[in-house]
Amino acid sequence: MPKISLPLRLQLSLVIVVGAALLKQNAWLYLGVYGAIALAWSFFLRTPIRRLTGLLGVELIFLSVLALPLGWEKASFLLIRSLICLITMNSFLLTLPPHSFGIALKSLPVPPALKENLLLTGQYLEILLGEVTRMQRSAQLRGLSGTGGWLRYTSAAMIGALYLRSLERAERVYAAMIVRGYNGQLPVDATLSSKERFTVIAVSAIALCLTIASYTLANG
Repeated sequence: MPKISLPLRLQLSLVIVVGAALLKQNAWLYLGVYGAIALAWSFFLRTPIRRLTGLLGVELIFLSVLALPLGWEKASFLLIRSLICLITMNSFLLTLPPHSFGIALKSLPVPPALKENLLLTGQYLEILLGEVTRMQRSAQLRGLSGTGGWLRYTSAAMIGALYLRSLERAERVYAAMIVRGYNGQLPVDATLSSKERFTVIAVSAIALCLTIASYTLANG
């Protein structure tokens, strides 16, 4: 794993996602640049490809249902942009040490209430990833190997079961956190060094230039 702190990894991932999400519609050139950045980020973090593609497959099923009614041209741009954002954030989540999402959240300059919601969301995502892994293993034991087999396995019923099981586990995890004295605050400190802050500012400036350029090109 590259020697890069958890808060820095989170903030760089968020910069990439926010920059891509704010791109002008149909700015394909700049979307391609963000796509290359997302792939490079995933390679840098050494994301496990099988787990990443399996998770993306489930997520894109939901996104396709929401985007396709908007029309093919708009839906294709939205889906690819969403895919870039998902690659970035999933690469971050899949390479996190166990139960370390809250440590990374401590560095974000957001209100405590929002930070608590993000922490609980992170815990739920960890549970969801675990359930996806179990479902993939179960599908392989039933002879559903390969991409086609996995897509057949992720029917609407199985996706619903996935979220019901993960929600039940999330409730148990939260109850256990309360019993152990959780009050919305983590007793850890995660601050960026001056060098890391400069890195975040530099990457943010690059992302801002790309996003603004997408609107300038469209208006020109």
